[in-house]
Amino acid sequence: MAGKNIYKTSFASVYPLYVAKAEKKGRTKTEVDEIILWLTGYSQEELEKLLAADTDFETFFAEAPLLNPSRAGIKGMVCGVRVEDVKEPTMKEIRYLDKLIDELAKGKSMDMILRK
Repeated sequence: MAGKNIYKTSFASVYPLYVAKAEKKGRTKTEVDEIILWLTGYSQEELEKLLAADTDFETFFAEAPLLNPSRAGIKGMVCGVRVEDVKEPTMKEIRYLDKLIDELAKGKSMDMILRK
């Protein structure tokens, strides 16, 4: 399956794209980081180490300290795929993150994005 190539892609190579997408819409790197930390349970320090280590997506999500249970409330379309219909666990986590970054770029409040 071609989509599985993303699993071995460095998270650090995609992270700047998330930040650029947010900043293009007037949001911040800090908000992107807050979303990532909320979703995965990593600390800011851990995130920075993972970025420096060029950790791939598969490892990034597999070793996440505490995937947020509220992430199950993330619904909708991202990249033409309905997030809640994704069956493969790693791809589902990637789509959750993509959807949260999309919501940020679309101007949703952080409270709404983080399902508070």
